[in-house]
Amino acid sequence: MEQSATQAVTEPNDHAETAPAALRVDHRAPDRLVLQRGIFTGPSAKISDELYAVAKGRAHRERLALRLEKGASAHTNTYFGRFAAAYWQRWTTVTEVRTTMVLDVAAKARVRLVASDIAGHRRIIETTEVNASGPVTLTAPLDQYVDGGALWLEFDAVGGELGITELTWTSVAPERVRPVAIAICTFNRAADCAETVAALASDPTVLAAIDAVYVIDQGTDLVRDRPRYRETQPRLGDKLRYIQQPNLGGAGGFTRGLYEVSAVNEHADVILMDDDILCEPETVLRLNAFANSTVEPTLVGAQMLFLLNPDYLNVGAEEVHLHELKHGQRVAKALRNTSMLKKNQERRVDAGYNAWWTCLIPAEVVAEIGLPLPIFFQWDDVEYGIRAREHGFVTVTLPNAAVWHADFYWKDYDDWARYFSTRNSLIVGALHADLDAKSITRDLFRTMSEQLVAMQYGLVHTTLQGIEDFLAGPKVLRDGGIAALSAARTSRADYTETVKHPASTPPVPSADIQLRRAGGEPSRALLVLVKRAINQWFGRTQHGLIGVTREDAYWWHVSLFDHVVVTDASQSGVRVRRRDKARARALLLRMVRVLRRLRRELPTLQGQYRAAVPDLTSRANWERLYGIAQQD
Repeated sequence: MEQSATQAVTEPNDHAETAPAALRVDHRAPDRLVLQRGIFTGPSAKISDELYAVAKGRAHRERLALRLEKGASAHTNTYFGRFAAAYWQRWTTVTEVRTTMVLDVAAKARVRLVASDIAGHRRIIETTEVNASGPVTLTAPLDQYVDGGALWLEFDAVGGELGITELTWTSVAPERVRPVAIAICTFNRAADCAETVAALASDPTVLAAIDAVYVIDQGTDLVRDRPRYRETQPRLGDKLRYIQQPNLGGAGGFTRGLYEVSAVNEHADVILMDDDILCEPETVLRLNAFANSTVEPTLVGAQMLFLLNPDYLNVGAEEVHLHELKHGQRVAKALRNTSMLKKNQERRVDAGYNAWWTCLIPAEVVAEIGLPLPIFFQWDDVEYGIRAREHGFVTVTLPNAAVWHADFYWKDYDDWARYFSTRNSLIVGALHADLDAKSITRDLFRTMSEQLVAMQYGLVHTTLQGIEDFLAGPKVLRDGGIAALSAARTSRADYTETVKHPASTPPVPSADIQLRRAGGEPSRALLVLVKRAINQWFGRTQHGLIGVTREDAYWWHVSLFDHVVVTDASQSGVRVRRRDKARARALLLRMVRVLRRLRRELPTLQGQYRAAVPDLTSRANWERLYGIAQQD
């Protein structure tokens, strides 16, 4: 296995600037395992300090230190300051947690260890008054938090200044600490990726816990050429591993990390991490500590905070509804699109899977279920999480551990990625559920009909491409998605409404655009859809050039008109849609033909895809895709 990994760096498609990073079998266990540290300010000025600690009165912050002036107070009942007691009690062997800090006390100070329950009720676990500088330790049993609740600290600088440093939450250490590597997949986001690598290297404690950082570069704008990356290299030393390969999407990039790490050390965990995140290094420490403490090997995922609205949480935990071909579904009672400055997640919510913006994969999972599917991107993380659960490995999305990722609602649904979303949802559904062909085709017909009346002809085409390639069977995955990517992108050029134009210079007379706001959503949507389709067919639509904002761009509003300028979800431009009866008719006939095939052939295709999984996910198949010569 080691020969295979070494061979990879000598192939023409690969480039490595350092020798292969050595991954130890395990680490010597410390006396106490650090579960999380007290962090008082974020990795960027964009991030509110109150996600870490809230201070009343005059306070001075550093990354790992907080100083309160006389009369000031502070607490860590915050997103990154809380200790997620419910999750640690439910999923780990930890039965007691100890929080230790070093206090610099001018006269008198007070420290409280405080807890909440599922309803957010506050109760004091332990309190101490301190009159001299030195270390202070408070302890709490983890015995009353199964369904919800957290722990935090409160500080009062009563008689003078109070300095707080070296704050840690610890537990009894396991017999051994597992090695861990990080794999970052990137494609032409060189500046972002270089910053992510630099963030990991910026924290000595986190850096010491990491055995290797793999950068899988699939682009033409190379990360290794960026000054920021070159500045960071000396700090990482031989832990940094740089690999170039063809663009095989997120699936191919992240799988390369799993492939390489498992070849070097079959006992090492891997943290998969997006290139374009704002990285909180502390999250790496928390995921790793949790994974080292779970009762059984567990996939441990970080939560996602919005990059453009940094205090907002995307979702507390996600699940997938396979029979509806929907992922990213909010788990019941989980927070969604919520400011973490205003509300805390008290309930424990159990995830179905975790997206790979940052997620730890245990070594045992790779050994047991193999590598991911070569489906390029979208649904690859979903499928792997489902497959892991089918083999007995659960996923935990850990609160108070997060990275910042681009807000999803700033991305337009109408793009080439919809091909992979459609095709891959069908593949994953076929693999892991007994899909109802009648229900699936009915839902797809309804969705595409709404897109047709909204004059999104390119989107319907892209969706149909995804279904048609699913109907081709597992052979469509033979090249890992390279041909599919090219076809999905280039074929959209025939549909003018897929092109984004500058808002200041649209390809229509700006003076002729009349803004029309939407009314309320219709109560009988299906009847409205039929009515809109009939009216469009006979040309009974409102004429003239109409402007529609993104928030009003519902199908039932846009379909009232025959020429519409719609704001793109990115807020960076507009798209122009125009009624085209001939094109709508051709797409409708294609829809009927394709969906009839899907309804008829879905049961057979399920069997074909399931039979192909062992080969598709094998090391040999991925070696072929990577261009790695297999060893005798």
